[in-house]
Formats: sequence, structure tokens, C-alpha cells
Amino acid sequence: MGILDGIKILVVEDEMLVMMNLEVALEDLGCSSICTVASVIKAIALLNEQNFDLAILDVNLGGEKSYPIADILIARGIPFAFSTGYSDHFDRADLNCHLILRKPYAARDVANVVDQLLHPSELPN
Repeated sequence: MGILDGIKILVVEDEMLVMMNLEVALEDLGCSSICTVASVIKAIALLNEQNFDLAILDVNLGGEKSYPIADILIARGIPFAFSTGYSDHFDRADLNCHLILRKPYAARDVANVVDQLLHPSELPN
């Protein structure tokens, strides 16, 4: 058992190796329910079909931004973090308050972000 036992996570990432590494990191934290997709349209379809406890979104998905997914997650109150290797990743100031998993990241970085998503009251102001 780990910190993610019983947690269902949506991962939206278009780079296969990054997606696989993230899945391994989440599995190592005890998550057995991970849904991965590589596009905005597939993520939205999944969100219309299933419920998730949290999500990790790559900001740039093959030239398309993951903002529509973020909007749905915000509306549903589902905690999420963005994943990006860019420093100037947001075109929308309203998204700056969300956690960022900076690429390249290690398993401990994933654990830290997930812990913050699970315990939002412990986030610094």
C-alpha cells in the first residue's frame, strides 16, 4: 500500500517515454488505477465517462494546450498539476495557481506533487 492506494488518476501526456515513466512513479506510490491519454479530445472523452480523484496534465500536447481539460477539472473540483519543461507555459493567468511538475522530473518530484494534490490545506499561500 502507498499514498495513492485507491486513488484514480488521469494522466494526459503525449510523449510515450515520459508517460511510461510517470506511470511507473505512480504505481510505485501505490496507484493501481491510472488512465493515460495523449490528446485533449481523448481526455475530455474519458472525463465524460469516468470519475477521477486527481490528474496530471502535460501543458503542450502536440501543439495543442491542455487548458480545456483543466477547465473541466476545475469545474468538477478535481485537483491537478500541470507537467511541463517550459518556463513560460501559460497563456492564461488564471492557471498560474496550479501545481507544476517540472520536466525532467524524478520519482520523488512526482511523489511531492501528488502529496500536495492530496493535501491541499498544506499548500503554501
